[in-house]
Amino acid sequence: MAKRRRRRKKLNIWDLIFILIIIIVVIFAKEINETFSFMENSIYTNNNKVDISNLDGEFKVYYFDVGQADAILIDSNGSYMVIDGGNNDDGPLLVKYFKDLGIKKIDYVIGTHPHEDHIGGLDDIINNFDIGTIYIPNIITTTKTFIDLLDSIERKKTTYKIPKINNTFDLGQSKATILYTGTDNEDLNNSSIVLKITYGNNSFLFTGDATTNIEKKILNSDIKTDVLKVGHHGSNYSSSNDFINKTHPKYAVISVGKNNSYNHPNKKTLNKLNKINANIHRTDYEGTIIAISDGNNITFKNIKTNTNGS
Repeated sequence: MAKRRRRRKKLNIWDLIFILIIIIVVIFAKEINETFSFMENSIYTNNNKVDISNLDGEFKVYYFDVGQADAILIDSNGSYMVIDGGNNDDGPLLVKYFKDLGIKKIDYVIGTHPHEDHIGGLDDIINNFDIGTIYIPNIITTTKTFIDLLDSIERKKTTYKIPKINNTFDLGQSKATILYTGTDNEDLNNSSIVLKITYGNNSFLFTGDATTNIEKKILNSDIKTDVLKVGHHGSNYSSSNDFINKTHPKYAVISVGKNNSYNHPNKKTLNKLNKINANIHRTDYEGTIIAISDGNNITFKNIKTNTNGS
């Protein structure tokens, strides 16, 4: 018996339209997926797209609890910078903490100005780690603390550099810019190195003990920032209205000692920061403060560290 051939069903117009719709949907979905995949690695600011897909890992800034002093560690994808080293007694404690973090080399050491509460522990740090570049302002003092710092640099058979305004350099995947450095022997605070570090679309401003005199000199610079290390422990001699309004930080970090005799931070400084709705972090309340950036968002953690030798 002959097999009956099965007749093929002819496609009507509605079948063709349905198939065409399916093809269009598949193509459109692919384009949507590629678009969102690209946008996950990009962010838009002021209509300019900034690619952050190459920012591996995290950028961290440790604002250490060192009492009435400053000590900051920056970890940019495994490259390290130290800005100030607290008081003399804080040095050995900072060294231990850095070693516990597994740090062997510090790429940049910056002493913002030669006051003991900023450079006191830097000699211990220089003595105990492989050191890259050392920056200090063009100021010489005769204090034992400063001489100890110079001795540690000499023992390393290296030297220090005097930064120049507008100098830039890379730290890991972040970029640092020197905004100011002075030569005022009468008021060492007026010699403070001020620098800004940018990681992706986030920025951090470090001011040492910069006074309102320095703030006036850099008002026309690029000082807008996400995180401001408030100058001079929140003193009223820093943080002018013009400066706070121009920097307009989302976050302000104050390194200050508990119940200090200077009454830092000053209420006027706190009022200025509150007026612009800055989120204020204080080491006397929170201990060591860590700012963590992924190049777009910044989160904060506070931890207890045995780094305050006072």
